[in-house]
Amino acid sequence: MKHPQSSSVRRMARAAATALLSLGLLAASQGAAVAQAKKTEKGDKVHAARPANIDRNGVLILIRGTLLALDQANKTGNYTVLRDLGSPNFQANSAAQLGDIFANQRKQALDFGAVAVLEPQLILLPQIEPNGMLHMAGFFPSVPMQVNFELLFEPANRQWKIYGVSVNLTSGAPQAPDTPVAGQQKPDEAAPPPDAPSMTVQPKKAAKP
Repeated sequence: MKHPQSSSVRRMARAAATALLSLGLLAASQGAAVAQAKKTEKGDKVHAARPANIDRNGVLILIRGTLLALDQANKTGNYTVLRDLGSPNFQANSAAQLGDIFANQRKQALDFGAVAVLEPQLILLPQIEPNGMLHMAGFFPSVPMQVNFELLFEPANRQWKIYGVSVNLTSGAPQAPDTPVAGQQKPDEAAPPPDAPSMTVQPKKAAKP
């Protein structure tokens, strides 16, 4: 017979996972609260976040694998593979539910494909949270749109599995100063224009009927 308290904890964990996906990582504290409650019940001591013992190649594989899986899911409308890459708590959401969660990105036809070749810049180095999850955040410095991400991974079967993902695009183009810099020379009007960026990340244009 299943213990009613353990069933309640599992329901709380699934609810936290769903909230994390639908609201972005603003709801990550809910997942942490669930894990901390479980540890408290067992009498374990909760520690502060600590740096993760993972090399750069491992970090790149996790970031690119997750974002490319999300990109392909958004493009095809099939979220089965993305779901299969997730932790058991992530898989509490069906493929159809994931489609509803990321419906806005799909409608905007956002394209994250360039993350396959661009180098991410981390603003939160990989760290292990008190609930045991791997947490990192950063961006891909692309233009005209910059890809910002925040990711949570849960340990399962000796692997890091997707628990939460938040991705959005913001303007990545440099802004011209309002006034000329003192001593700055005017550009040579006869000079050719600079080359366009070799890779861009931006919403796709709607196809003409």
